[in-house]
Amino acid sequence: MTAMVQSDGEIDWGAKRYLIVDDFVGIRQLLRESLRNLGAKHIDQAASGGEGMMLLAKTRYDVVLCDYNLGDGKNGQQVLEEARIRNLILPSSVWLMVSAEKSVESVMGAAEHQPDAYIIKPITEGVLLTRLNRVWIKKQIFSEIDQAYADKDYLRAARLCEEQIPVNPLHAIDLLRMKATLQLKAGDPLGARKVYEQVLEERDYNWARCGLAKIMMHDGDVEEAQKMFQAVIADNRFYIDAFDQLAQAFQLQGKHEEAFDVLQKAAKLSPNSVPRQRTLGQTALKLENIPVAERAFRKCIDIGEYSVAKTVDAYFGMARVCGRKNDTKEAIRLLNAAVHQFGGDQVTLRAKITEGLVYHETGDFRRARKSGDELESMLADESRHRPDTATCLDMATLLFAVGVKEAPVGLLCYIARNNHDNVPLMDELQKIFDKARMGDEGTELIRSSRKEAADMMNKGVLLWKSERLQEAIDWMRVARHALPHNMRILFNSAQILVSRLQQTGYVRELADEAIEVLMHVDAIAPGQPRFAQLMEQLALLAPVSGVVAAAAASEYEAANGAVPDR
Repeated sequence: MTAMVQSDGEIDWGAKRYLIVDDFVGIRQLLRESLRNLGAKHIDQAASGGEGMMLLAKTRYDVVLCDYNLGDGKNGQQVLEEARIRNLILPSSVWLMVSAEKSVESVMGAAEHQPDAYIIKPITEGVLLTRLNRVWIKKQIFSEIDQAYADKDYLRAARLCEEQIPVNPLHAIDLLRMKATLQLKAGDPLGARKVYEQVLEERDYNWARCGLAKIMMHDGDVEEAQKMFQAVIADNRFYIDAFDQLAQAFQLQGKHEEAFDVLQKAAKLSPNSVPRQRTLGQTALKLENIPVAERAFRKCIDIGEYSVAKTVDAYFGMARVCGRKNDTKEAIRLLNAAVHQFGGDQVTLRAKITEGLVYHETGDFRRARKSGDELESMLADESRHRPDTATCLDMATLLFAVGVKEAPVGLLCYIARNNHDNVPLMDELQKIFDKARMGDEGTELIRSSRKEAADMMNKGVLLWKSERLQEAIDWMRVARHALPHNMRILFNSAQILVSRLQQTGYVRELADEAIEVLMHVDAIAPGQPRFAQLMEQLALLAPVSGVVAAAAASEYEAANGAVPDR
């Protein structure tokens, strides 16, 4: 990042790099001339969101002026969303969203991805200079952390934030907020929690309350987190993140009706979020509210077309809606579109399951049975990996519906063993057993499956706490083989391997095993909270001459962290 000010204290606008993104050439020329009048020399221009993304991927810009409406393709909100997700803008960069749009929907949508300012057209040179000056001065408190952030060394960036607080006491709150965000990225939720609590001792900032509540929710204190999210919404009915988090808190408690009501309010406030519309559609479908599910999935497909958050879930959800409406033709068209656009074995498998469910819902039992037979043969193929939990649930539902018993029972028991501490999920399994008229049998199967998993994990942890580390490692290998998708077992297995390395010193074979376990976790469930924390511990243990863990860790952006689970 270039120098912040000239020797006389004025901002040196001429030394900075600028990007203007607008589909109208006249507006681009107007903004370019305004910037040149400020002394700007390095100005790039893009006529579309896609062109803007290509330039952002090549150059680190100091200032981005991006229009909200960009014609065909990505809009300004989607450009900013993708730039944030791909880390294409640095903490000290300035992003000004420019638009003639004054609607709450547009402003809320853009604000969700936190531009530094939202400027309504027409723009005068005076307005532009005023906003640039104000935002630039504030953002330069982060200039010291830019390089660490670009290197994805989030812990060092967090430490630099702390060092800046005495230097910039007027911006202490902004620095603390950034510090907490970086600590979460680095897998240090305890550190982030302390920051949020420190801030809240001074004043009830909603961002700090939301941040603290997210950590509480992940730590299992869901009811208290729920109350905190509700308090934030009561204080600010436009704080959209609190709505999304509150809905998740309700979902975790199995309160789907309450989650549905919250998601509807959130979608009304800010409808242009792909994840929000997807979650609303899935929740509505679960509650058999077909009209709302249809609107949500259609909106999700529409706004997702040019979004980095585009999801195949919207196509499968919409196909299920068509099945409920007896429109098989449209459902099959959507499934074919999903396979064509997204591809891959998992998408093909999910399309086959959804196809069978649609046939069954529309009364075409012969075709539904054919789909079920194909899926049953897939399950019998031991060389195939088990699909994710949601896919297994749908597969079990279909297989029960077409008269198959053994295969879906095996699937549901597999889910129970690999998610033994997820109570709301166990309730979903029970409902599937109940619908298959296997209520009592299902209750016992779930109980025994959970006990089997808990016993396996507890034995390994007990050996670990008894300092019989080699026996613990050997046992957790058995447990991993039996329960390859149980997050508690996988993470505890990796933790035990790390403990062994801390005790005996670096052993390449054990370090590689720990990395393999963690890579497996990240492949089946990206962004798990303990991933970054354990990867960092491995990196610290690796010898300088052979930084195996550090090299592996650098391939993965640190995800939100959580307290080690013993």
